[in-house]
Amino acid sequence: MMHLEILQVPDCPNVPLLEQRIGQALAGQPIQWELRHVIVDDPRSAELTGMTGSPTLLVDGHDPFAEPDQVPSVSCRLYRDATGAVGGAPTVTALRTAFGMDSPAADVRVYVESINPAAQCCPADSDPAADLEASRGRATPTGPAETAVHQAILRSFAERGTSPTIYDLEPIARQFDSSATAILRSLHDADVIRIEISGQIRSAYPFSASPSPHRVHLPSGVEVYAMCAIDALGISSRLGTDTTITTSDAGDQAPITISVRGIHAHAQPATVVVYVGSEAAQGPSADICCSHINFFKDRASGEAWATAHPNVSGSVLDLDEATTVGAAVFGTLLGT
Repeated sequence: MMHLEILQVPDCPNVPLLEQRIGQALAGQPIQWELRHVIVDDPRSAELTGMTGSPTLLVDGHDPFAEPDQVPSVSCRLYRDATGAVGGAPTVTALRTAFGMDSPAADVRVYVESINPAAQCCPADSDPAADLEASRGRATPTGPAETAVHQAILRSFAERGTSPTIYDLEPIARQFDSSATAILRSLHDADVIRIEISGQIRSAYPFSASPSPHRVHLPSGVEVYAMCAIDALGISSRLGTDTTITTSDAGDQAPITISVRGIHAHAQPATVVVYVGSEAAQGPSADICCSHINFFKDRASGEAWATAHPNVSGSVLDLDEATTVGAAVFGTLLGT
């Protein structure tokens, strides 16, 4: 049995990413493992537990990513990958090495097999906007039980601004002689939703269960977070209502406000564009594409961000083009 501990400050925003990558690294492996969280909220506790920033992962009591110059702290911990890029959690490749697995190249195989190949997003040398639209169109529930649970998840976000719990969905699952856990797994594998290792719903396109840069305000007073800029623009068509998006330029954080009615959008400033990008990899769009689909105050700002991120390929869309993509992806997917 491999014992994993995540040492973290309360509500650490990088813990879900670390959990997700642990799951990807261990998917399909003949390894028994357990994961627990340890909340650390003061310097003394950090020293006692060995937390050198949040999140710190211990594998059988050892920190495989420890560096000589790191000291115990309750600060944010960042990890550098093989290309030098910095992120909030170790890569899947680094985790597999830490878990004593062979062949880092196997990461791609494990990662891709975690979802339906038909739902994969953003392969290399593709048009990210067209591929996003196609992959989201293919990522649909596979049967009446999945459809019913999916609709309930979407309505929960639209009506309450949050995802439902497994207990909320269990009565629906029982109508189909199934369980909420099994149906959620099926939806996850098809990339219709994303779930955490714990089984909690992390996202259901276009909605995010945790804060994102894109907050969408509904006429009912409910506020929801969108997975990416295209998702935020598509919520109006999905729900058949006007929406207001508050977000910021992904480069300099300049504030942006957008009013959306179906395929029509008006922004402040009026020069707002959307950069639609992806990494040269395959996998669910939540992991490969979403963080690279953002608003910018103008085309120059979007192009400057793209130049500064050569590992991301993509293109800049004007607001009308991006809104049309969002409406095409989401316009007919929410039932009554």
